[in-house]
Order: sequence, then structure tokens, then C-alpha cells
Amino acid sequence: MGQRTGMQAAARLCPGFVLLRLLGGWHRCRCWQPMASYRIRQYRDQDYDAVRTLFARGILEHAPAGYRHFLRSAWAQLGLLVFFVAVRAAAGYWVLGLGAMALVLAATWLLVRSFSTSYVRQALSTDLCDITASYLWAPDSCFWVAEAGGSVVGMVAVAPPQDPAERGVALELKRMSVSKDYRGRGVSKALCGEVLRFARARGYGAVVLSTSMVQVAAQRLYEGQGFKKVGAFSPSLLGSLLCFQIFHYRCDLPGRTAAPPR
Repeated sequence: MGQRTGMQAAARLCPGFVLLRLLGGWHRCRCWQPMASYRIRQYRDQDYDAVRTLFARGILEHAPAGYRHFLRSAWAQLGLLVFFVAVRAAAGYWVLGLGAMALVLAATWLLVRSFSTSYVRQALSTDLCDITASYLWAPDSCFWVAEAGGSVVGMVAVAPPQDPAERGVALELKRMSVSKDYRGRGVSKALCGEVLRFARARGYGAVVLSTSMVQVAAQRLYEGQGFKKVGAFSPSLLGSLLCFQIFHYRCDLPGRTAAPPR
């Protein structure tokens, strides 16, 4: 399987009219500044390294937001206050209390960071280890990338959901990620649209997905595409300790034309 390391740096910029789809999937956006053209296409083997890098960066960039969320929680603030008072009372020095607090905050950051990195490692060692087998050879699955100027700037996948109750009824949107430089240009909406059309064409009645509570921009995107939040859960004991939740979303598809495969 051919693989390509790194991504090309150049991207073609062009002004133009608002076009949602043109000439085999090329998209253009118009704003006050020229926007880069991109197209949505199916994953190829040479996208392997770029896709894995884009996914890892997209997940790890949310670690600071997760850390801030933890520090804003009432029980975390109370716990830090109690810890500081206890150390101050035991040691008798403010400096020691502040130093102990600094160590706790640093350890908490490493814990939050490890939570993100463990998720990335798990994904890279499972479905993103062999993308072709996981999404192109598997039934009712697919993987798309957004390409601009020869570089992969976005990605999304679809597959049968892990929840047995949803199998045969819905498909799951997975691994959505868009490069920072291309956010706000319609790439995420275009990728989401591919998944919705894919599911509808195969007779499924819904698309489900999961996203973290700190991915606020992603939540707005999905809600704008018709998804509704239907549940929330903590992915692990560590997630519970960090006050971290995963939101579950569902989009019911109108115009279902056929019964889903069994």
C-alpha cells in the first residue's frame, strides 16, 4: 500500500460565486476575502499519513479546552481550595501551599493531556491503522477527504454504529476533522453532507455521532445540519473525575426510500 509522508504546503486561492458543488465535487465559497477551492473525494492509500496526522492534531488541540473546563467546575475549585488550605495549615508557609498547588495543577494538565493522547493512540491502532479495510472494504462504510491544492484539509468517515440498538437503523458519522486553516469555509458542512447522502441512499433512517463537550464549534455544526442531542455520558472513570462528557447526537433522515440491510 503506497503511503506519502507529510502534506504539501501550497493551497490555491480563488474568488468566486457561492457554489455548493461543481464539476465532480469542487467547492468554492465567497466571502469578503478570497477562499480556497477544495473538493470532496474518496480516501486513497496515499492519503494515509496526512489523514492520521490531521486526526491526531484535531483531537489534541482540544486538550487545553478540556483543562479549562475542569478548572471551572465547582467541585474542582472546591477541592483545590481545600488542598491549599490543608497544605498551608500543615506546612505553615504560604509559599509551600502555592508550590503544592502549582504541582497539582501541572499534574492535572498532564492527566487531561494523557486522556486525549490515549484516545488518539487507540484510534490510530484500530480503524485508522488500516483505513481501506475499515471503511472502503467494509459494508455500509466509506471514508472521504477534503483536498485543496494537493493537500488533505479535511476528513470524515461513516460506518455501522457500535451500539447494537442502532445497527440496521442508522449509520454513524466518525472521525470528522478539518484543518484550522480551512475552518469556516464550508468544508465541515460538505463532509457532513456526504455522510447524510450516503446513509439516505442506502435506505437508513438516521445518522448518529458522538462528540465531546468541549468541541463547541462541532456541536454548532451538527445542530445546524439537523442533528439533535439525545444523550450524554462519561467515557471512563478518568473522564468522570475530569468532569468530561461525550454528547450523543442523532439526525433523522427524511425521505427514506428503502429498508436498510439486515
